[in-house]
Amino acid sequence: MEGDQKGTVCVTGGTGYIGSWLIMRLLDHGYFVRTTIRSNPENKKDLDFLTSLPGASEKLKIFHADLNNPESFGPVIEGCIGVFHVATPVDFENKEPEETVTKRAVDGAIGILKACLDSQTVQKLVYTSSSSTVSFSGKDLEAMDENVWTDVDYVKALKLVGGPYAISKTLTERAVLEFSEKHGLEVVTLIPPFVVGPFICPKLPSSVKHVLDIVLGNNTDFGSLSHLDMVHVDDVAEAHIFLFEHHEAKGRFNCSSNTISVESASELIYTKFPELQVPRNDSQKKTEGIRVPFLSSKKLIDSGFEYKYGVEEMFYDAIKCCKEKGYL
Repeated sequence: MEGDQKGTVCVTGGTGYIGSWLIMRLLDHGYFVRTTIRSNPENKKDLDFLTSLPGASEKLKIFHADLNNPESFGPVIEGCIGVFHVATPVDFENKEPEETVTKRAVDGAIGILKACLDSQTVQKLVYTSSSSTVSFSGKDLEAMDENVWTDVDYVKALKLVGGPYAISKTLTERAVLEFSEKHGLEVVTLIPPFVVGPFICPKLPSSVKHVLDIVLGNNTDFGSLSHLDMVHVDDVAEAHIFLFEHHEAKGRFNCSSNTISVESASELIYTKFPELQVPRNDSQKKTEGIRVPFLSSKKLIDSGFEYKYGVEEMFYDAIKCCKEKGYL
């Protein structure tokens, strides 16, 4: 670990896929980290995967906070120099009305932003968005840069399974950026597509599951996609830290290192992991669905960020980890 101490930062949603990996990398970079998890007395989480991280015993503190009660983040954020707002309500099964999920996400984010202002110590907030905030503009584009926004009405008309999530993330990111402009709080938003790679959290991350389902030909609600925009979890974590430390970074940043056709991804896994019995047929070549343009990361790369991982490493690391944890 680096010898210098860089100050204290807060990571919301610390038990999730990106949140837990980000905590590990922040500790590596020499930060003191506070993280928030939801309080759930009926299901007391085993937090060994966080508390056993290198440096965690000295530099990691875990707090209870909930997006349903935005004020609960205030005491955690007080005294921090930065906040990484990763936590988000995820409801792909549509158990709750879309309006309920969106209100929780927006109100929670605004509450966290207010706590940043009140702290008078927070220098910047990095918000973890999603490619779903740019992918459904309804426009005929080859590539999507940060000027493209998802059209909420278009998403509602499509009746997508992940529609409420896309709407929630889009309206939350807009609210975060509007608050930032109005109140002068420095905010950047990071927009990753499918995040793939290893994981230290106990639960199989939904993005890893969705990608493997698509590529392995399993029944999936995302099966209509012809290509995948992907990024390695470690690159996502490092991009968060890069944007936090980059004083000139402003606004939105797409974070996609590779685009690969579903057909090519299937062929890759068939070759590298024959034991997974990837189906080899023409069905994926003929798949027609919603055409989603490619996600361009030119702005992030032009700012000086360098991706370290390619598609092969993403799949290898994800599949190896899934096997070790008994998911494959």
